[in-house]
Amino acid sequence: MSRSGRRWLPVGSMLRAATMAFAVAIAGLAAWPWPCWAHGDGGGEEILRDTEIEADIRTMVAPIWRVAGLDPSGVGIYIVGDKQLNSFVAGGQAVFINSGIVQRADYPNMLIGVIAHETGHIAGGHILRALEMAKNASIETIIAMAAAIGASVAGGSGAPMIAAAGVGQRAYMSFSVAQEATADHAALNYLDRTGQSARGLLKFFEILQANEPLTGEATDPWARTHPLTTTRIDYIRHHVETSRYADASDSPQNVQLLKTVKMKLHAFLDDPSATLRAYPESDQSPDARYARAIAYYRIPKLDKALPTIDGLIRDFPKNPYYQELKGQMLFENGRIRDAIAPYEQAVKLDPQAPLIRISLSQAYIESNDPSLNKRAIAYLNDAAQSEGREGTLWRLLATAYGRDNNLGMAALSLAEEALANNKKKDARQQAQRAKQNLPKASASYARAEEIQREAKEDSD
Repeated sequence: MSRSGRRWLPVGSMLRAATMAFAVAIAGLAAWPWPCWAHGDGGGEEILRDTEIEADIRTMVAPIWRVAGLDPSGVGIYIVGDKQLNSFVAGGQAVFINSGIVQRADYPNMLIGVIAHETGHIAGGHILRALEMAKNASIETIIAMAAAIGASVAGGSGAPMIAAAGVGQRAYMSFSVAQEATADHAALNYLDRTGQSARGLLKFFEILQANEPLTGEATDPWARTHPLTTTRIDYIRHHVETSRYADASDSPQNVQLLKTVKMKLHAFLDDPSATLRAYPESDQSPDARYARAIAYYRIPKLDKALPTIDGLIRDFPKNPYYQELKGQMLFENGRIRDAIAPYEQAVKLDPQAPLIRISLSQAYIESNDPSLNKRAIAYLNDAAQSEGREGTLWRLLATAYGRDNNLGMAALSLAEEALANNKKKDARQQAQRAKQNLPKASASYARAEEIQREAKEDSD
């Protein structure tokens, strides 16, 4: 994934999984350049943001969301770099899925089935207070809470949540068997109404059940926080046996989308040598060339990566993600000015992708060209409409406003960053500084006052 509309965003102190024995305090995001793909092993250490992956999954699941009464553009999809099977909902309409679920999905219907179940929780209002209260929190903070909560559930103790006091929550993210049954029923209804099979959801449940040792204890976080019972599995199996859509096959489009999603996850998470073995030069399919471009860039061998991605851009000039990857390659190798053109082309091809706009804005800022600063501010403010939880977005915006000598807006941006990262004391202080430098009748001044009120609701 790229540092553009794709990124691996390390979370300061990285989270190991919902089964860890202790909660990890969140370190400040400002220590990491935005956006950043951290090439880890996918073992629970990253939040994997990728415009293309999120868009592809959204395309696959959009029919489910529509019949559930949700606006697909208003549902967030976030991939957590963890090989364990887990997913959860948080902050209103945000679905978090471990990369392990995506990579274990043999066909699109498996992934769609899992998200259909989580959609049942959203539509049923089952999101528990612990994560509902994180509605305005950063994505990183939500993941921290989920990990700590999962550890509490696994250990049968509230101790991990006490250790997670820095993120301000002491509650369990677990659903009752009744809520699970309701979400199952909703998922089956959504699948039927969209003419899709429930076999994928059944297979996922069977995988979880097979992973349980003889003690009957669940080994995967999903099964711990979503009680898995034989009755539930039997219910879904009966539905599969009686549904008119039981044998409905995945569309060719969805099959290709999942193939690309899995390829990118492997290319960015696996060792580059493994990627090059899996996609040899003899394979000239677009996905294979894409995978090799990513592998060469990660080694790094820019002399091979750039010609490979340039070939894809030549053959598929309307694909924004190839341009995005080229921008990342150049940016991360110190060629900031050269990265601007492909990033700009990526934004032109996909104007609805806020993460790519953030990446372009970072290139503008780090080019140290004063003439590009106002463009960066405009793009960042636009991206903030949908990516306001991204604390580092606000840090970049503060930098841009500072260079523009707009001290009030710079302080307001730092207040937004602090609020997103649950640093309420810092949020109050920065909001006060903003008020000292903003016109009292302005919307920005009113926002500073609102931040102060929000930051007072809970103690640090």
